[in-house]
Amino acid sequence: MSNPEPPPTDPRRRQAVALRRAGLSRRQIAERLGIPPDHTLTTLLAGEPPPAWTRRPNAKDDLKAKARELRRAGRTYDEIVAALGVAKSSVSLWVRDLPKPVRPRARMREMSEARWGPYREVQEALREATRLSGRNEAGRLTDRELFLVGVALYWAEGSKSKPYRRQERVVFINSDPGMIKVFLAWLRLLRVDRDTLGFRVSIHETADVAAAERFWADLAGIEPSALAKTSLKRHKPATVRKNTGQDYRGCLVISVNRSADLYRRIEGAWAGIVWSTEQMAAST
Repeated sequence: MSNPEPPPTDPRRRQAVALRRAGLSRRQIAERLGIPPDHTLTTLLAGEPPPAWTRRPNAKDDLKAKARELRRAGRTYDEIVAALGVAKSSVSLWVRDLPKPVRPRARMREMSEARWGPYREVQEALREATRLSGRNEAGRLTDRELFLVGVALYWAEGSKSKPYRRQERVVFINSDPGMIKVFLAWLRLLRVDRDTLGFRVSIHETADVAAAERFWADLAGIEPSALAKTSLKRHKPATVRKNTGQDYRGCLVISVNRSADLYRRIEGAWAGIVWSTEQMAAST
């Protein structure tokens, strides 16, 4: 038979509450009062929370605290799960009251690199292998091969005479240092007098003009003072330019003085290349 509930005026109530607030457990209070730790003691202690030391510790309290700390540091659910080894549902429950972190650009780049970096490394290795294969396939050029390459190079990138404006003069302009090197080697093959060459830089006015002049002069094997006056291109505010940065050096213009005969030779050689390919196509 259960013990009857003590009346509110039970003198044991005040004593039980005082012992509870002093930090005693139910068993300790029951022993002090000489009563069993049953419903009667529960009634005497109604409304009084147990002391913290009597609470059963939660093994996940530390994990929850760490999860919240990581969330405040800007970590995603997946990152917290990976760091703590807990279920994603638990992480969501623990940190759902915290604001979603705003990712700085540097952090986003770091995450992108971690995800795609290995893939890009593989792709770059494949590209490099293909480039090396192409380089080996080209091999060392003979004089005839360099001659044909130079003719095609000039006809694609060089200045050409027009029927409405005959101007038989060799002028080559390009921004690719490799193209400039090949063209200069081609001029040497044709024994063009070095003294007949003129060099000029063409570049946007907002670029590092002095650095570009030094770069092209070194490539051409001349002093910067030997360059003709640089042509500066006006920048249009409405234009979005992509050729900017430290690697932007504009273009080098190479002109050959007294080059009418050389121009006609190039024009004829190109016509010969076209005729030859037409004959090859006709014979297949």
